[in-house]
Amino acid sequence: MMNKIQQALKIKDIRKKLVFTFLMIIVFRLGTTIPVPGINTSVIKSMVEKNSLLGLYNMFSGGAFSNFTIFALGIGPYITASIIIQLLTAGFESLKELQKSGEEGKKKINKYTRMTTLALAIIQAVGITLGIVRRALKVNNPFFIFTVIITLVAASMMVMWLGDRITEKGLGNGSSVLIFVGIISRLPIDIGAIAQKVSIGLLKWPAITVFVVVVLITITGVTFINESTRKIPVQYAKRVVGRKMYGGESSHIPMKVNQSGVMPIIFASSILALPQTIALLGGPKMQAAVNAFFNLSTDKGFWTYRIIEIVLIVLFSYFYNTISFNTEDITKNMKNSGGFIPGIRPGKPTEKYLGGILSKLTIVGAAFLGLMAMIPALITHYMQIPMNFGGTSLLIIVGVALELKRQLESNLVMKNYQGFLK
Repeated sequence: MMNKIQQALKIKDIRKKLVFTFLMIIVFRLGTTIPVPGINTSVIKSMVEKNSLLGLYNMFSGGAFSNFTIFALGIGPYITASIIIQLLTAGFESLKELQKSGEEGKKKINKYTRMTTLALAIIQAVGITLGIVRRALKVNNPFFIFTVIITLVAASMMVMWLGDRITEKGLGNGSSVLIFVGIISRLPIDIGAIAQKVSIGLLKWPAITVFVVVVLITITGVTFINESTRKIPVQYAKRVVGRKMYGGESSHIPMKVNQSGVMPIIFASSILALPQTIALLGGPKMQAAVNAFFNLSTDKGFWTYRIIEIVLIVLFSYFYNTISFNTEDITKNMKNSGGFIPGIRPGKPTEKYLGGILSKLTIVGAAFLGLMAMIPALITHYMQIPMNFGGTSLLIIVGVALELKRQLESNLVMKNYQGFLK
């Protein structure tokens, strides 16, 4: 991997992408250190530590929420908005046609996503300010409350802009990269908490050993499942054009076991944060009910949360796979280029065949992701290891790292190919 990074740094365009991504990350991290004016962060931090679901906000913001900095909302509103727009696109034919209408259609879809992000950011900012800040600090000054809401909303839109810039001009998916950076930034704090527990005898070395082994197994498993691919053979019919014969070659369609990558995990975590937003707007009684239902420190709350998380990961895996691997479009493209799968008739039979394989691979990939999310969480819960991130965060770290590696390799291949043509 280090060899590939060294190669990438020698190529001007890739070096620019890496530097740009790094600069955007620096801006993001700076925003997570600037506190919202007039807030006693120790009170907010105490509330976050006692509330399991607020920890999801903290994960998406890289610790900015517990410190109540200007980036407290993080990339969460944008992730949720993306889910809503993608669900609407799948359900409404007009949006589906708009998405297929080229660059202009994509621009309109992006515009709708940004508008939805703004609306969600306002709702979350109002809920957090009225539900946490005002009640925690007993502040009832309308101007102060309005200032906090405007600050949070404006900063959330800036985080969205940073993510978009990374996607367009940097390396990797901007939203995933920012979440990845946020989780990684919390690791030193978690390691310090573990070291402190070990030093005072509250945590024994056998428990640490088991945890490390589980983490290594999870990393290996996620890497294996993300890199696993089923190759569907494709044969191209021979065609005579003029005096030349074309076709006759054989190729394959690569179908990844985990076709959707890390997105189902991020989507599931984002959806699980929504009950807390609704509860904040609903008042203290609703907050208490939601907190009791999703209290991760109890066995009931832990299992409720994890089961819902696994179900959401499976559902979003199916949903995202149908978007990222459109069997209808692939079948049409194969037919137009004279390609066919040996033993399968072109057209609808091919589409049905590919859809069946995709469903089977999705079941395997989604079940594996759910299992990998559950095992580290079980270890941290029952062995009382003070880790702010569980299996979900670990999956995001590994998944995003693999995506970045894959994109870096594809950029290197493209640049080397262009250099060969020159």
